[in-house]
Amino acid sequence: MLKIGKIVMGSVQTNCYFLYQENEKKIIVVDPADRGEYLYNAFVEKGFEVAAILLTHAHFDHIWGCNKLRELSGAQVFAWEEEKEVCESAKLNVSEDVGRPYEVTVDWYLKDGEKVTVEGMEFTVIGTPGHTQGSCCYYFEKDNILISGDTLFEGSVGRTDLPTGSGRTLSRSLKEKLMILSNDVKVFPGHGESTTIGEEKKYNPFCR
Repeated sequence: MLKIGKIVMGSVQTNCYFLYQENEKKIIVVDPADRGEYLYNAFVEKGFEVAAILLTHAHFDHIWGCNKLRELSGAQVFAWEEEKEVCESAKLNVSEDVGRPYEVTVDWYLKDGEKVTVEGMEFTVIGTPGHTQGSCCYYFEKDNILISGDTLFEGSVGRTDLPTGSGRTLSRSLKEKLMILSNDVKVFPGHGESTTIGEEKKYNPFCR
């Protein structure tokens, strides 16, 4: 059984998730939002070893801890291939605008629909552009877990007024990629509380 933990980080309260198999110590970290050294030490204190780092997208508040966590852990960084330009541009990822320019060179760019297995944990990349041009979700199908980044929130969606964002594209991503999933899929967003696909189909006005 896959377990999931959360550490809320940074100035805009970003959810940094870590996933691991029950009774195992290798973890997948999603969106190391800030203070990579702090995250690394927190995981080490719990006996965890970082096996991979996944980015749902490259906005500053999801990547500020990435380079240091990679440096300390030796783990490789994964993202959807459509986000390369945003990862490597402090202007596009908005870090320059908030006074702390930051860029990430990703180790592995993945394709939409690609299945990846890390330490026995399998996930599928679901490309969901709209919040940024390369926003994606990670779907751990065996355990009904969707890491949705800033594509889908409880009762809302991510903003689309920042560089490479598009409201029309986001709406299409929601309806064509996420609302087709089973109602009981648990959704873990980049900010706020968890929800389910079924709840969002019922109550989220952006998903109708």
